[in-house]
Amino acid sequence: MRIVSLVPSATETLFALGLGAEVTAVTHECDHPSQALNLPKVTRDVIGPGLAPAEIDAAVRALTQEGRSIYELDEATLRRLQPDLIVTQALCSVCAVSVDDVRAIAERMDPAPAIVSLDPHTLGEVLGDVRTLAQATDRKDAGVDLVNAAAARIDKVRLAVRDAPPVRVAMLEWLDPVFIGGHWVPQLIELAGGVDPLGLPGEPSEQRTWDEVAATQPEVVVVAPCGYDVERGAQEAAAYADRLAALGAGRIVVADASAWFSRPGPRLVDGLEWLAHALHPDRVPEPPGGVRALS
Repeated sequence: MRIVSLVPSATETLFALGLGAEVTAVTHECDHPSQALNLPKVTRDVIGPGLAPAEIDAAVRALTQEGRSIYELDEATLRRLQPDLIVTQALCSVCAVSVDDVRAIAERMDPAPAIVSLDPHTLGEVLGDVRTLAQATDRKDAGVDLVNAAAARIDKVRLAVRDAPPVRVAMLEWLDPVFIGGHWVPQLIELAGGVDPLGLPGEPSEQRTWDEVAATQPEVVVVAPCGYDVERGAQEAAAYADRLAALGAGRIVVADASAWFSRPGPRLVDGLEWLAHALHPDRVPEPPGGVRALS
């Protein structure tokens, strides 16, 4: 089977299911596992590099208001590859090529590839998408094993923090303007032994003000700019250090958002384990690489 993945989280899941050899092309943002870096790229970013957070936000808003995607799909390369299956998503227009664009191009191809569109809003739906991809690629047993392994790790964290005093958490997935984590993030916070006064499980991330975040009196602030690794996240945190300090939290930590929170794939469980240690270091073992703290 020839598979084109148009979603970084789907790429990660396909490789975790043992389908790496069948993935023939990915997006320009697919960087995990490392083998994905060597595959042909069939997308590009319309916005371009080098913009500040506020400029990125403004560019995204302008494009979406015009009904345009922030990504372009290379139709010529897609046609040449003749995939049997294209994996895309309908969750977020900021995260990947529009599913409507993908379907329009697929209809013009002969033979037309099958399309699997993922749309997870909760941790359970993320694990459900593992089963969906396993079903579509005849890897049912691998899918069961992957889901069971994730469930066991989730249960281990839940048991470790079950009687710990809950910690008030503000997870910020953008800093200018401020956005709080949504979808699966509030669930991860709760599973990690925290309380999220700002986000609602399964609901999109929302823009808030710095004053609104401060009013929740967070004990821990997690800086997790969407799509950024820990080094880039630390740079953003340093640029907004005064604003973050004014929130009054006892600790400010920086997450690898790209790996652990932005992408609805298998590594959300890594993020859960990291977060649980950040909130309850006496109960949950330190993850590889430790926790980057600003205070």
